[in-house]
Amino acid sequence: MTTTLKSVDAVTVGVGWTGGIIAAELTKAGLHVVGLERGEYRNTSPDFQVPQIHDELAYGVRLKLFQDTAIETVTFRNDVSQTALPLRYHISFLPGEGLGGAGVHWNGMTWRFLPWDFETRSRTIARYGVSMLGSDCTSQDWGITYDELEPFYDRFEYQAGISGKAGNIKGKIQPGGNPFEGPRARDYPNPPMKVAYQSALFRDAASKLGYHPFVMPSANVTRAYTNPDGAPFGSCAYCGYCERFGCEMFAKASPQLAVLPVAAKTGRYELRVGANVVRLNLDSAKRRVVSVTYVDAAGREFVQPAELVFLTSFILNNVRMLLISGVGTPYDPKTGKGNVGRNYAYQAMTGAAYFLENKTFNPFMGSGANGMVFDDFNGDNFDHAGLGFIGGADIYVNANGGRPIQYHPVPPGTPTWGAAWKQAVAKWYRHAFYASAQGGVQAYRGNYLDLDPTYRDAYGLPLLRMTFNWGPHELRQSQYMAGILSKLGKMLGASPLAMSQLKGNYTTQIYQTTHNTGGAIMGASPESSVVNAYLQSWDVPNLFVIGANAFPQNAGYNPTGTVGALAYRTANAVLKRYVKRPGPLVG
Repeated sequence: MTTTLKSVDAVTVGVGWTGGIIAAELTKAGLHVVGLERGEYRNTSPDFQVPQIHDELAYGVRLKLFQDTAIETVTFRNDVSQTALPLRYHISFLPGEGLGGAGVHWNGMTWRFLPWDFETRSRTIARYGVSMLGSDCTSQDWGITYDELEPFYDRFEYQAGISGKAGNIKGKIQPGGNPFEGPRARDYPNPPMKVAYQSALFRDAASKLGYHPFVMPSANVTRAYTNPDGAPFGSCAYCGYCERFGCEMFAKASPQLAVLPVAAKTGRYELRVGANVVRLNLDSAKRRVVSVTYVDAAGREFVQPAELVFLTSFILNNVRMLLISGVGTPYDPKTGKGNVGRNYAYQAMTGAAYFLENKTFNPFMGSGANGMVFDDFNGDNFDHAGLGFIGGADIYVNANGGRPIQYHPVPPGTPTWGAAWKQAVAKWYRHAFYASAQGGVQAYRGNYLDLDPTYRDAYGLPLLRMTFNWGPHELRQSQYMAGILSKLGKMLGASPLAMSQLKGNYTTQIYQTTHNTGGAIMGASPESSVVNAYLQSWDVPNLFVIGANAFPQNAGYNPTGTVGALAYRTANAVLKRYVKRPGPLVG
């Protein structure tokens, strides 16, 4: 038996950063919002308190805060010639589940994308010619510019209490910040994090090579802080338990700290956990979502009508919900027609391990985004002529906590078990550190998401099928970035020096990032995108799809800052324009 509930102003499908931002902004404006979260309720107190939250086995290895692949997963293949099979374990990327989503257990690296990132295609053609993209590259402009998004970056940074040092305020370059960033209206709300010893060595080596290092912007809040909506934060203790863990100090920005209390105190927000949305219900013309259907933890089915529906879950779930519900036209790689599922992308990681026997570090101290970074080789900040790729990477070191189970740097050739391995771990634990180049990924005709024809989830619904492989831009970029990391290692005097770069096919068997993007991309035209510049569905105007699914390709940064900014921009447009006159916001 299905129970139909009373209609509300708005429903969010998923309650993480984007669902929390939408809820806070709409309820402050007087709207009644229901948040549907399929995972369990959790909050800083009591769920993230010590000692249990520092259980590395439970949270870091067994992934207590993450999606259960026994209930839902994705199938994967590198190309259409292969048969996709289900991922029985999430390894390459780790989708979160539960209240707050990945905003609970993220590291906190909080970036603004470069102006070039929003106009990748047009700027590349203008500088290098269309041949630089390659025949299969489908990367495109976003339909908005950095300048249009800047006020909403500012809004997210102040709501989340981001720590950092600005590099460009109103066009004036600031010492100590990122000289390559787009102009911003003001500095970060909190000062940058303390500089770890390995970060100081990295900074000095990068400076000697002529690069421009700066302290990484961080959602690990550096002092007691109250955001513009009155939500209080604590101060980071550098305990080393950020990624894969909640923060017991109230010091890592999360939806639970920054936005959900704001929505709750209005009295117009209703949170329902254990509510798994299985489809969006459209009217007969398929031009309006009239309700969503969800199943609760007891297996009961409910229909929740709403005037506005926001898909605010992880990007893979957002795209899958569109496909299951029949919103838009699925992408067909053979013809290039259709947009839902198109331009799936990821992150291209290149790494180095620096072994310095005469230097002593304290890897057990740190935080999720306690790093030193430079942007000299990100975006189009350097001349790509003759390199065979576009885009780039932020290059960084991060002192994020060397925990006993998962952190044990050893030189190449060390046995993987036994006495020799133990001796190497003991010798090098405090005498080595890692550096990374986090590269952007371009979109290609053959990389996409669709529904799997064979495999289904616990509710009998088709799993999402992922078809993805590295393209020529990523492979050449990784080789180039490995050269930069090698130069840094030599300047540091590292011996030995271990490198890792992309080679061959993408694999799901090694953790890389949870920076999955695309599949429901934004753009200036319904012919080339799923949502418009306000993340509103071209086909169903009362539906907004908010997340990294909107990225037409991925940049050389973590996505959360940009996702948060897009959510604030959407909320602003809904309240100032859509509520007054429902309908398409573009066209």
